[in-house]
Amino acid sequence: MTFEQAFDAFMAQQIEGETNKRRRERLERGLGHGETELLRSIWYPAIGNFNDLYPEWEVRDYANRYRYLDLAYMPRNAKSNVEVHGYASHARDLEVSRFKDLCLRHANLALDGWLVLPIAYPSIIESPKQCQQLILSLVGKFVSTNVPSTLSWLESEIIRYARRSPFPLTAAELSLHLKISTKHARTLLHQLTDKQLLKVASGKVRFRSYQLNM
Repeated sequence: MTFEQAFDAFMAQQIEGETNKRRRERLERGLGHGETELLRSIWYPAIGNFNDLYPEWEVRDYANRYRYLDLAYMPRNAKSNVEVHGYASHARDLEVSRFKDLCLRHANLALDGWLVLPIAYPSIIESPKQCQQLILSLVGKFVSTNVPSTLSWLESEIIRYARRSPFPLTAAELSLHLKISTKHARTLLHQLTDKQLLKVASGKVRFRSYQLNM
């Protein structure tokens, strides 16, 4: 299924199932360019579906005002939100009052148990692979993602761990996590690299860190 087909079906389902008039009207107006581009270039290529994702999700703030989250991700009653930050609206041209309100908004979301993942719009355009790793790490915090059935349980756990981590993996880190020797962890990393599930992130003669081969 192409992104356009999946996106149109996703939005139609969101609108059809929404009984909240305010959110329904926002959905009917369509998503912003930044949110759409994140779904097109980052989320859909990395995850392959829009399960448990809710754009323009309505929440109440400390003053009982309505706020709308860019892309709420709520699997199994978890609460996380991907925020797309445009450079002009969030940095260069931000007024003091708007800046204070933005910080207060994020503070209240954090206190209410929301995990907020901000992504700059320029990063979506210039560093899509890095953004995809962030999204995979977010999803990995809440969902046990599938791995090839041919992998051993140690190899499978390394792949799951890599999906949860926004940083490249090292043999020393994995030895602590898996409770195995550093030498064994390095061997497993080499095996997963040979299977093209991981790739070298740093090091040329002696490999030092690895990341998912997306």
